[in-house]
Amino acid sequence: MKKNVSFTFGLSLLLAVVSLSGCKSPETNPAGVYGSNYGGTSSYGALDGGSIPMANRFSGGLEHPGMFSPVYFAYDSSQVSATERSKVESIANYLKQNNSATVIIEGHCDERGSREYNLALGERRALAVRTYLIDLGISAERIQTKSYGEEKPANPGHDEAAWTANRRAEFVLYY
Repeated sequence: MKKNVSFTFGLSLLLAVVSLSGCKSPETNPAGVYGSNYGGTSSYGALDGGSIPMANRFSGGLEHPGMFSPVYFAYDSSQVSATERSKVESIANYLKQNNSATVIIEGHCDERGSREYNLALGERRALAVRTYLIDLGISAERIQTKSYGEEKPANPGHDEAAWTANRRAEFVLYY
């Protein structure tokens, strides 16, 4: 009988540990975690590697969704092209004039490639825009990145026009 109680207790303890090991705070999005509750991979740059709860990162709310045009990318590229740089420069100018504003850069991809590859490519695209904003004088602490990969297409089609529209970085401003 004593052996049965020990076995039951040990099994219960093991199940509790296993069930808790998959849990994480719903508001925390560590850098590099795929498929998180915040929609993909994240990089919080010079902040703290992503351990600050999302609710504490920004106060205020979304400012004018779609206020800035998306930055588009060539196929399988994360390089901000010369034709797209003026869009990033307009965002930098806005951020310079609005010191309380912060931005999340969301990286997106077309449907081609694996989910993991597209999440990584979306992150590289967002980071390329982030780097350009920093080079233009915006503090790294005011810029975050997030990758949706192929999960949020701008155009749900399955042709070149749709793929071109889906290879982008978008901007969410907070105050």
